[in-house]
Amino acid sequence: MKKLSKNKYNQLLANIGLTIEVARNNAIQAVNVQLVKANWEIGRHIVEFEQQGDEHAEYGSELLARLSKDLQQKHGKGFGRRNVLDMRRFYLAYQKWQAVPAKLSWSHFVTLIGISNVTARKFYEKQSINENWGYRELERQIDSALFERLSLSRDKKGILQLSKKGHVIASIDDAIKNPYILDFLKIRQSYKVTEKQLEQKIIDNLQLFLLELGKGFTFAARQYKISLRNKHFYVDLVFYHRILKCFVLIDLKIENFKHTDIGQMNLYLNYFKTEENVPGDSEPIGIILTKDKDEVMVEFAMGGISNKMFVSKYQLYLPDKKTLQRKVKSLIDKV
Repeated sequence: MKKLSKNKYNQLLANIGLTIEVARNNAIQAVNVQLVKANWEIGRHIVEFEQQGDEHAEYGSELLARLSKDLQQKHGKGFGRRNVLDMRRFYLAYQKWQAVPAKLSWSHFVTLIGISNVTARKFYEKQSINENWGYRELERQIDSALFERLSLSRDKKGILQLSKKGHVIASIDDAIKNPYILDFLKIRQSYKVTEKQLEQKIIDNLQLFLLELGKGFTFAARQYKISLRNKHFYVDLVFYHRILKCFVLIDLKIENFKHTDIGQMNLYLNYFKTEENVPGDSEPIGIILTKDKDEVMVEFAMGGISNKMFVSKYQLYLPDKKTLQRKVKSLIDKV
């Protein structure tokens, strides 16, 4: 009997492992589709029953209470009053089964149906699919008012486009946000953080920071050293954007924006353009991430600068979503 080749055996083991993993993932996906379909059908049955009489299944309704109790007795857990109401709301939000995205879980849909604005809901639905968000990531992006923040820099047509396609990165402007929400760093507003501490907090929460930056960003370096005639400069954070094919340099500022920040970032960009770019790379982008900024000062400080540079604010707390929603509504309502 021939002795087994270790390399061939390991390859066999790897192939079998991959087959098992694919099968398990497919099984989970199939179960998820069936669960979502069943919940949609339950919602449809409830709504069709309502249409035959005057009873409407609001949270405290007699119909919902009775239905929940009977379903739990006959079919076990999973049919609490809240869950049954969600099934009804799910059907009302997606009255055509063909409109229900197969890639999203029931937890995604429970989160999505809580969004009353249809345009916003469609955006988060598309973005969850495009960026493969888990429902926890989806919840955080809703809490951080991502749709509203992206919408404020667009006209009515651009806002509606967000709901149809999600956030598509087609240009540099599409990749930049203002403000960036860094609530996940859990820094108290009253706490005086240093730039070094802020940077470390971001590194410690890099996955969440990448999620806030958006699709396409990959981490490259921190405190990137630039040496020019025995003088040393350090770029706080360096990323590479795989869609735009360019370096993205981030300079952190714990104080308000100063005009001298532009000169510093301009130096960094010129260095990367000359020394780090390789054939196929686009020109680097610079983001000065600051606590606050004076728009007029930014405009005059950046006048005549040819490099691609942005000054964005960061917030250590979630935004006032209702205020943002009112602003977006006024944009949509404009003729």
